[in-house]
Amino acid sequence: MKKLLLFAAFAAFAMTSVNAQDDSSGLSKSDIYMTGTIGFNSSTDTNTTAGVATESDESGTVFSPTIGYMVSDNIALEAGLSYSSSDDATEKTDGTEFQVGARWFMNPGDKFSLSVGVGLGFGSETTTTVGSTNETETSGLAFAIAPAINYWMSDSWGLFAEIAAFEYSSEEDSNNDNSNTDETTSTGLNVDLTNINFGLVYKF
Repeated sequence: MKKLLLFAAFAAFAMTSVNAQDDSSGLSKSDIYMTGTIGFNSSTDTNTTAGVATESDESGTVFSPTIGYMVSDNIALEAGLSYSSSDDATEKTDGTEFQVGARWFMNPGDKFSLSVGVGLGFGSETTTTVGSTNETETSGLAFAIAPAINYWMSDSWGLFAEIAAFEYSSEEDSNNDNSNTDETTSTGLNVDLTNINFGLVYKF
């Protein structure tokens, strides 16, 4: 719900600025830009059993920079790297992913614009059980189509809200304690706007 409210507020703010085109902004052919998201979350859960309260802490971080190059007035090629880490009372997970893709901008030269990105990601993740040497390695391939709303606050800085509308992923899990290997394939269509990423854009 919070993401939906933030997305609605962002869209309303951007739409009110569509006609404010006094300054040159946006993107054009040969421009280079960087986008990225940085996230951190921390929570504490309290469970009470037979009158005894126990607390468990959870935390996570995400850092995901992307470089884009406008090969034409409307199309950009992108390459990015994503790092994520999370841990709780039972396990710790670290993951990295490399992404390549392209993005089409409807009206890149305006302060407010819409875009659609297509990307392919290759990643791996390691999950370690707390108090043991048990590790699970996950590697996989992901494909996503993600529309976005972009708003330029100045010639160099902008905001974006990206929706991961369609995702396909294929993962393989292996455990260092045995030879078992699990393969998982999933496809998702997020029509309820629950998977929204907010971030900044900087044009060089």
